Amino acid sequence: MTYPPAPWTLKGYAVITLQLINIEQACKFIPPQLEIVSFLPGKTLGGIYISCYENGSLLEYNELIVVPGFVSYRGKIGSWISHIYVDNQVSVAGGREIWGLPKEMAEFSWDNSSVRVIQNNRELCSLRYQKGLLNFSTWWQQGWHGSSFGGLGSELLFFDNQFKSQVSLVQGKLEIPQESPFTLLNLNKPMFTFNLQKLELIAGIPKVVGEKAAK
Repeated sequence: MTYPPAPWTLKGYAVITLQLINIEQACKFIPPQLEIVSFLPGKTLGGIYISCYENGSLLEYNELIVVPGFVSYRGKIGSWISHIYVDNQVSVAGGREIWGLPKEMAEFSWDNSSVRVIQNNRELCSLRYQKGLLNFSTWWQQGWHGSSFGGLGSELLFFDNQFKSQVSLVQGKLEIPQESPFTLLNLNKPMFTFNLQKLELIAGIPKVVGEKAAK
C-alpha cells in the first residue's frame, strides 16, 4: 500500500490525559534496552492521546495513542508508544513502515464532549471531558514539540513531533475496560486532561538510533 512520505502535516483536535504510572507496570510494555525516566520514585509519566485529523491534513483519520512512560536511550529522551489505533488503512501502513509504530485499525465515535474507541466489538477505552474548576485555556495557538521512539521491527527509531494548538485544561473521566489490551497500565486516573483545539501537528522524519531488542 502506498502512503505519503514523512513528514506528515495533520490538522484537527485532540484530547490528552497525563498521569503517573508505576515503573513496575510500565516496564512490561517497554523494550528492555530503553531506560525508563523516573518523575517521582518508582513513577514515570504516561497517558493517552486521542485525536481527529480533519480537512487540511495530509490524511484524514482518527487516532488513539497509548504512552506507558517516558524513556531515554543514548542521551535521547522521548515517549514510548506501546499501542496505537487509527481508522485509516493508509495511516496504518505509513505508521508501521515509516515510524515503526504498531498501528492497528479501530473505530472511533466522537460526541460533543466524549469519545469512544472500539476494535472488533471490544471497547478499548472511552473518555468524557468537560470544563473543570480550574478553567485554564489559551486563545492563541501554543507551540511545543514532543519526541518519541518507535520500533516495530529490529530498528529502534527516534523522531520529533511539532505541535501548535489552543490548549484548555478540562476535567476528564477515562474508562478502560478489563478486556482492553492496555488495562494493566491503570491509566483511568488522569491527573490532567487537556483539550487541544485548532491543532496543527507535524510528524517528523524518524532516524535510526539503535536496535530494538526482543522482550
